[in-house]
Amino acid sequence: MNASTSSTSDREGVLDAEGPAAPPRTNGELVFHAPWESRIFGLTMALYDQGRFEWDEFRDRLIEAIATAESRLESDAPFHYYACWLQALQGLLAAKGLCAPSALSEREGRLAARPRGHDH
Repeated sequence: MNASTSSTSDREGVLDAEGPAAPPRTNGELVFHAPWESRIFGLTMALYDQGRFEWDEFRDRLIEAIATAESRLESDAPFHYYACWLQALQGLLAAKGLCAPSALSEREGRLAARPRGHDH
C-alpha cells in the first residue's frame, strides 16, 4: 500500500502490537506519559500518511534506537520508549533531507528553554 493513501485503520495496522518496536499500551490503547510523546507520535503518523517515508524505514530505525538504548541501560536507569521514537524520527528526517539536524537541535533548544508550564 502507498503510505499517502493510508487511513486511520491502516495506520494502526503498521504499529507493532508486540515485538521490538511495539509502542507502550494499556488495555490495548496507546500510552503517552507527556504531551510531547503524543505530539511526536502524531507528527510521525502525519508524515507517514503524506508518503514522506515508508513505515519500514522508520520501524528499522526505531528498533535500532531501542536496541542501542537497552544496551546502555544501567540496572536502575529507566527505559524511555518515546526518546527512542524521537531519535528514530530525527534520523529519518535528516536522512531523507526533510529537516537538517541543526534545525532540529535549534528547535529543541528553544522548546527546552521555555518556562515551566508552557509546554503546549
